[in-house]
Amino acid sequence: MYRFIAGVFLLSAMLGAPPALGCPAPSTNQRPAMQNISHPGDFQVIEFRRYQIKSGGRSRFVAYFESFFPEAFQQLGALALGQFSERGNQDGFTWLRGFMSMDERAIVNSAFYYGPVWKEHRTRLNDLIVDSDNVLLLRPLRRDSGVSVLPAVDPVCETGGAQGVVVAQIFALKAGDVELFARQAASAFDAYQAAGMRQAGLLVTLDAKNNFPQLPVRTDGLYLVWLGIARDDRQLETDFYPLADRAARQLAGDGLLRSAPELVILDPARRSRLRWLAE
Repeated sequence: MYRFIAGVFLLSAMLGAPPALGCPAPSTNQRPAMQNISHPGDFQVIEFRRYQIKSGGRSRFVAYFESFFPEAFQQLGALALGQFSERGNQDGFTWLRGFMSMDERAIVNSAFYYGPVWKEHRTRLNDLIVDSDNVLLLRPLRRDSGVSVLPAVDPVCETGGAQGVVVAQIFALKAGDVELFARQAASAFDAYQAAGMRQAGLLVTLDAKNNFPQLPVRTDGLYLVWLGIARDDRQLETDFYPLADRAARQLAGDGLLRSAPELVILDPARRSRLRWLAE
C-alpha cells in the first residue's frame, strides 16, 4: 500500500501539477486565446499619457497604479486600455485611457479625481510624478481603428503577467493632411501586419476643447499614431525594425510631416490589457 501511494506521488511529480481549473492545457506558459477582442466604436476618445516618474520610482508607481486604478476607471465607464514601461527612458511610464465620448471624459474624470479612490492615494502617487502633461488626446482615424480592447489579465491562468511588446509610431502631421498621409502610410502599416505584428489602433489627434482642464493635453499640432503588438524582442528586431526604419524614411520624404516620426517601445506592465495573446 505504501509503495502504491509513493508511486502515485512520484507519477504526479513527473507529470506536473494539473492545470488550474478553467485554464488552457497542456502548456504552463499558454495564455488565453485571441478571443473577445475587438476594435469597438465605444471608446471614441483616447488619452495617450506619457509620464516622467522620479528617478528610481517607476516600479513603485506601476505597482500602486495597477493595484488601485484599473477597476476604478472601469466602474465609472472608462477603461485603462494598457499601461507600460517605456524603453530608453528608465523613468517613463505610458498608459492609454479610453472614454466613450468627450462628455463622458468630463464626467468620468470629475467622478474619479474628486472621488474617494484618488483622494486616498493621490499624495503617494503625485509624490512619484515629475511630469504628467505629455498627453495626446486622440480618436480612432476610422470607426474600426480604435484601440483593441483585450480581456483583463487572468490572475489564475496568466501567472507570468502580460506578455509581448507594444510599439507606438507617432507621426507629426502638417494641418489638413491626415487622409492623404493615411493613404500613403497604408502600405507600410500593411507590411507590419504581414510581418506578424498585430495592429492595435490607428489614431489621430481629436480636435476638441479640453473639457477637463485640470488634466492638460498637448496642443502643439496634429498627430497620427499607429499602435502595434509584437510577440517578443526577436520579432521586433528581426521583422519590425527594418520595416519601420524604411517607412519612416519614405514617409518623411513625402513632405507631409512636421518632424521625423517617433518610435516608442513599450513593455506591458503585469496587468496591462494591451499585450500579446496566443492565437
